Amino acid sequence: MKRKLAAAIVIAGMMVSVSACGGDDGKDSGKDAGPSSWKGQTLTVWTMDGSAPPQWTKDVQAAFEKKTGAKLKFEIQKWDGIQQKITTALSESSPPDVIEVGNTQTPAYAATGGLAELGDLKQQIGADWTPSVSQSSVYEDKQYAAPWYFANRVVVYNKKIWAKAGIKDTPKTRDEFFKDLETIGKKTDAEPLYLPGQNWYFFDGLTIGQGADLVKKDGGKYVSNLADPKVSKAMEIYKKYASYSKAPKDKDEATPQQAQVFAKGRTGAFIGMGWEAGTAVQANKAIEKDLGYFTIPGETAGKPEGVFLGGSNLAVAQGSKKQSLAKEFLKIALSDQYEGELAKLNGVIPNKKSLETNLKGNAVAEAAAPGAAVGGTTPLIPEWGAVENAPNPIKSYMTAVLNGKSPAAAAQQVEDEIDKRLAQQN
Repeated sequence: MKRKLAAAIVIAGMMVSVSACGGDDGKDSGKDAGPSSWKGQTLTVWTMDGSAPPQWTKDVQAAFEKKTGAKLKFEIQKWDGIQQKITTALSESSPPDVIEVGNTQTPAYAATGGLAELGDLKQQIGADWTPSVSQSSVYEDKQYAAPWYFANRVVVYNKKIWAKAGIKDTPKTRDEFFKDLETIGKKTDAEPLYLPGQNWYFFDGLTIGQGADLVKKDGGKYVSNLADPKVSKAMEIYKKYASYSKAPKDKDEATPQQAQVFAKGRTGAFIGMGWEAGTAVQANKAIEKDLGYFTIPGETAGKPEGVFLGGSNLAVAQGSKKQSLAKEFLKIALSDQYEGELAKLNGVIPNKKSLETNLKGNAVAEAAAPGAAVGGTTPLIPEWGAVENAPNPIKSYMTAVLNGKSPAAAAQQVEDEIDKRLAQQN
C-alpha cells in the first residue's frame, strides 16, 4: 500500500455550501436520457494519484467504452489540497461526473448537497458490500457514494529478533501478543515494540474494538464522548502496549517516521500501514529478508482487534448531467472482475469479503484483510473534521494518560476543546 493512502484518511474541517447545477461537455444534449443518449458522450472521472493502476484504468476504460459507446476520461488528482479542489468543483456548472473521495470525507461532501444519491445502485450491486467498509458511503441513512478500496494497520515485525527470543509463532490473542513482547524484552536487547504516544489511528482502532463512540448526541448536537468507560478501556490497552516501547509519549508515528526507526534492526515490531514496510526497506535494504506481518490480535482468537479503515469511495456529482452513464461506470468499476483486479494490483482491501481471495500472495494485504470486517472509522459526521486539526486534542489526551493521568481526568482536560470544535460551522 502506498504512503499516499495515508493522506486520503486525513479529514479537513472544511466545506462550503454547494449549488448543484449541471453542465455538459458540448457533445450531449444537456440531459441524460439513459442508454440511448450515451453514444458520443464523454464521462470524466477524477481518481487520486496512486489509486488506479494503469492496467486497471486501461481495462475498465475498454469495458466501459465497449458497453456504452461513450468515451471515458480519467483525470489524476494530487492529494495535496484536494478537499478544497473537490468542494470548488462540486459548486461549478460542469463538475467531473465521478469523483474519488476519501471515505471519512464523504459525509462532509454529502452534507453540502454536492453528491447524488445512489440508493438504486446499492440495491443493484451492493447487497454484499462489507458493512464496515460501506458505512462511510452513507450519510443520514442515504447512500451518497459507493465503497471502493481500503487499508488498515497490521503488525510489522522483525522475524530475526522474534526467533532470537525463541518465539516460534505469531500471537492469536492480545494477551499472547503482550507475552511475546515481554519475552523479547527479557531475552534480547531489542526494544520490543516501537509505539509513540500519539499513534492516534491505532488508538481509534482500539476504541472501535471496544464498541466505543468518540462523540454522542446531546440536545441535538454532537459533543465529546471521550469520558465513556469503553474509550477509557481502549486507552488503557494502548497504555499497556506503550509500556513495551521507549518511543516519545508526545510524538506521533511520523515524528520520527516509525518505519525508519524499525529499519535500524533494533525493534521487535511496530503497528502501521503496509507502505511503511516499504519505507523501512528503503532505509535499510538488508532488513527486507527479516520482515513479517500479522493481523493485530484482539481479545479472543476468533476476532481480530478493531482497526481504523482508511480508503476511498466513488461518488457521482449531483451537478453531473450524465447520472445514468456515471452509474453505469460504477457498475463496471465495482464489478467483481474489476474490483478484484484492483485488489490484486494494489494490494488493497476490496469492498466485498468474497473478493479477498485476490490478495493471496501479498503478505501485508493478507495480514490486513481479517481486520476489515471488524474495522470502522472516525465519527462519520461533517463536524468531525475540525477535531483532528492540529493540535489534535485527542493526541493531547493520549499523552496525558501515558504521563500518569487517569483516562477520566485526561478526558476532562480536553473535552471543552473537542466540544468547541464540534460546534464549528462547516
